[in-house]
Amino acid sequence: MSIKRKTKSVNRILSIFEHGYEALSVVELVQQLKDEMNKTTVYRILERLEKEGTIHSFSGTNGLKWYARCQNCTTHQHNDLHPHFECNDCGKVECLDVNITIPKMNNRYIESANIMLKGQCTDCAYSN
Repeated sequence: MSIKRKTKSVNRILSIFEHGYEALSVVELVQQLKDEMNKTTVYRILERLEKEGTIHSFSGTNGLKWYARCQNCTTHQHNDLHPHFECNDCGKVECLDVNITIPKMNNRYIESANIMLKGQCTDCAYSN
């Protein structure tokens, strides 16, 4: 299902993801938008944007769901097989522009993979 109408709520969520590679947890998004829309609306729009190929989701620490902007994805194919990085100090999570190769396996079709790298981001490493 593609978003045919770009409502004020859809445009507001899209504007949050305009900044590129930084990911946001669903908890952060709901909190950030609590004065503008209810939690159900946020979840519904995120689901539709993901199906459309605009954003992708992945599991982070403790199973928390994170969302980030897609790069060159479509409604029919997500091209988001890339690692993500989580800073142990500040908690920032971001997509890494690193090519990885997912092994091919006989009689298996891999649709997604979650690779979460953890450590210190540049900002935190230099502040110590």
